[in-house]
Amino acid sequence: MLSHNQLKHLRSLVVKKYRQQHGHFLVEGDKMVTELLQQTRIGVSALFAIDPWIEKNARFLRPFSDKVNPVTEAELAKISALTTPNQVLAVAETPIEPCNHQAATTDICFFLDGIQDPGNMGSILRVADWFGLPAVYCAPDCVDIYSPKVVQASMGAIFRVPSWEIELPDLLNATPQIPVYGAVMHGENVFEATLPTSGLLVIGNEGRGLSQQAEHLLTHRISIPRHPLGRAESLNAAVAAGILAAAFRR
Repeated sequence: MLSHNQLKHLRSLVVKKYRQQHGHFLVEGDKMVTELLQQTRIGVSALFAIDPWIEKNARFLRPFSDKVNPVTEAELAKISALTTPNQVLAVAETPIEPCNHQAATTDICFFLDGIQDPGNMGSILRVADWFGLPAVYCAPDCVDIYSPKVVQASMGAIFRVPSWEIELPDLLNATPQIPVYGAVMHGENVFEATLPTSGLLVIGNEGRGLSQQAEHLLTHRISIPRHPLGRAESLNAAVAAGILAAAFRR
């Protein structure tokens, strides 16, 4: 049975301030929690699950036996951040990793400039995971990557792709010689450009695009050309990130 303190703590983790204060975030659902239990980068603080799920996944749970808390479906509904609660919820430990400023000196990394939509953020993490990008850097005005909606949208990528919150000027001060490519409306055709194997690829906000600060710091401006028959004004930020990552990895 859930205690009052457990319920209070779990509900608080929906809010960024309390996630940061406690160093915890929520992971929900069979697939996501199973992936969490099978990796070592992110620790597990507690796990709450209905009995059938615990029985079905007993082999994964042996190393976590002291962290497993059986709950009823009604109790799970009280602590779930999902519209339709799943069978299991885990409390994960926010990784404490010093920012690797040098990742973009040897490979391509995303810098996200004001991404606000949790679905986009999660999808961009999946893109980074798919194309093997070693890091994702986020400006402080981005949505929190450990919010429940971002975690769900990442489909496990959040466990595999390191990410850090950092201002773009601070990152470039640590790596002053790297190329900085930005996605803009009237840049060079990305499919015709000579692209590097390392550097930053800056993805702007869903509505306003790149901030003035970020655009000022670009060394190269690129764009995804619209087909002559196309009439859309712009691309979704996550879709654009996927197309650009494919072009850089070609």
